[in-house]
Amino acid sequence: MLKRNLGLRGAIVISAAIALTASQGLAAVAQDEEMADGGLVCVIVPGVENPFFQSIQNIAGDTVEGLGHQTLRLVHNDDANVQFEHIETCIAQGANAIILDNAGADATVAAVQAAKDAGIPSFLLDREITEQGVAASQLTSNNFQGAVLLAEYFVELMGEEGDYIELTGRDTDTNAHVRSDGYHEVLDQFEGLNMVAQQTANWDQTEGFSVTEQLLQANPDVKGIIAGNDTMALGAQAAVEAADRADIIVVGFDGSDEAIQSIYQGGLKATSLQPLADMSVLSAEYADAFIRDGSLPEEEKKSIDMVLLTPDNACDYYQYAPVDASPNCQ
Repeated sequence: MLKRNLGLRGAIVISAAIALTASQGLAAVAQDEEMADGGLVCVIVPGVENPFFQSIQNIAGDTVEGLGHQTLRLVHNDDANVQFEHIETCIAQGANAIILDNAGADATVAAVQAAKDAGIPSFLLDREITEQGVAASQLTSNNFQGAVLLAEYFVELMGEEGDYIELTGRDTDTNAHVRSDGYHEVLDQFEGLNMVAQQTANWDQTEGFSVTEQLLQANPDVKGIIAGNDTMALGAQAAVEAADRADIIVVGFDGSDEAIQSIYQGGLKATSLQPLADMSVLSAEYADAFIRDGSLPEEEKKSIDMVLLTPDNACDYYQYAPVDASPNCQ
């Protein structure tokens, strides 16, 4: 009887082992099928009314979908609370990864940490956050280097002298300060250059127009305007043309198609091109690699150098990447 009971127990153990193995096999098959169908990647940017941010979302999102995944595309409009809500939505919907152009270097840390705690890596691009070890990656343009390039060309255009205005970006954005610091690394070396006004236009074209309009009335002898991004520069260019002051030198920063068109048409004089396409594609590839095999970039932070665009080479670029013939210049 004892032998018979042991045999029965052995049969039960063997049957359980077979069932467990079968269950694990089915789970593995289900996981493989899920991977074959792709994962869900949230792509969150400040605001798509700005061509720069719209391009980030389009390029990153389209690349993710081309790699076989689904996307949830969201906009936070530089509101950290809205950003946190979006990340909570991504967590609730079982997102596998987040690609994020964030809403503030300090304010974003908690949101990215929440995603990490839920097992969802965040791949940041364009803007950094103040802490390391929270995001899976932080890809940025070398904003300081790009600002120095632009400022050196601006000095040349100004003939090393004259009054100028600086339009700065949103104060909560680290890039606004880095670019301004880069400008002044160069501009402050020339005693003949006189900054008569420094004012934010919050990355906005309409605000760039109105701020420039007011500053020109208060400073009629202005010779040049250096802006922290292309949208503000385009607003400033429209303002100087409306004031019949097309002689004023205006330069921007980003390398947007709109800025390239303006350079081609004789409006803006220069811009610094951010490697937006490279950053967006690389972020998408990082997300894809994590979904497929759990791998993450070896280095969290990576900075990519920028390119100065002038009338000599602006038409060699389209959608933030080099091309043989740019539609912007036709």
